[in-house]
Amino acid sequence: MLGIETSCDDTAAAVVRGDGEILSQVVSSQEDLLVRWGGVAPKMAEEAHSLAIDQVVQKALDDANVSENDLSAVAVTVGPGLSLCLRVGVHKARKIAKSFRLPIVGVHHMEAHALVSRLVNKDLDFPFLALLISGGHNLLVLAHGLGQYVQLGTTIDDAIGEAYDKSARWLGLDMRKGGGPALEQLALEGDPNAVKFSVPMRQHKDCNFSYAGLKTQVRLAIESRNISTDDIPISSATKDDRQIRANIAASFQRVAVLHLEERCQRAVEWALKMEPSIKYFVVSGGVASNQYVRTHLNQIAEKNGLQLVVMIAWTGIEHFIAGRFDDPPAVDEPDDMQYDLRPRWPLGEEYSEGRSASRSMKTARVHPSLTSMIQGSVH
Repeated sequence: MLGIETSCDDTAAAVVRGDGEILSQVVSSQEDLLVRWGGVAPKMAEEAHSLAIDQVVQKALDDANVSENDLSAVAVTVGPGLSLCLRVGVHKARKIAKSFRLPIVGVHHMEAHALVSRLVNKDLDFPFLALLISGGHNLLVLAHGLGQYVQLGTTIDDAIGEAYDKSARWLGLDMRKGGGPALEQLALEGDPNAVKFSVPMRQHKDCNFSYAGLKTQVRLAIESRNISTDDIPISSATKDDRQIRANIAASFQRVAVLHLEERCQRAVEWALKMEPSIKYFVVSGGVASNQYVRTHLNQIAEKNGLQLVVMIAWTGIEHFIAGRFDDPPAVDEPDDMQYDLRPRWPLGEEYSEGRSASRSMKTARVHPSLTSMIQGSVH
């Protein structure tokens, strides 16, 4: 299975065997663009994907020592993500599928995050609880089975990774290795109780996440202390200035992760109520590499008797084996055909206890969830 992923800012391709062996994986990072534009600029990202996609896919095939003729199918992310970026990957996947008469598996990006742990951990059976923490998404789902998910909580404005990145930028940190790692590093020098940030959404008894307010608190904390982070990067800061920034970083991190913990604890309780047999708490996404975050999530897992498992082509294989794929594109399919991209595509149906009237989520043009689409095709 060739897997192609272009949902946001990295162009990636991998070749994976049905038994889970990863034969190759190639990623072309857009790090320089992120630093230059201070985040993802969709048009620039699309251009970078277009320039990189052919080489990335070719290198994945070469490294795996296979050609398109050896493939059973092509898996590609069709959502959620940025439409402009998704289109590049889907276009490439369809082109290969058309030329070599291969079936296509359209992959849900969030499901890929949830399932990748099954690739590494063969004992990981359904049902399990999964948390995705990245720059664009926070998502808590109960995975009942392949394609069957209940959404326990989601991001109603900004995700935790975005809050880390913005705070790091405002603090004048070196963004080349990513804002999250830079902030985590600086926070080690600070006092986590120095700045009294308030924990988001404590009055809402659900599992949804909100980091927009905390971001604003960080910005105001920086402004009120009169430190010139715009002109003075952390490397040139005085000792006192550096200490103030470290205190803000540590206080931000403590509250950001406390919000994460509170939501996860409630999600674990809900999940165990529905599926008492759950043994695993799976965490994936870029923010999962943060040591402070992992330590605190591990405490939640241990307290509830769960095992923490921290981690795209694999999801394609699972669906392909289950018989869920599209036939090869028609030979005469025009190159500029409009594909069914799903930039806003929930993974599962929302858990009834999680629905609150105060949600600021835009519901316009959201695709039916993956779970409801699969159940619709089964019945």
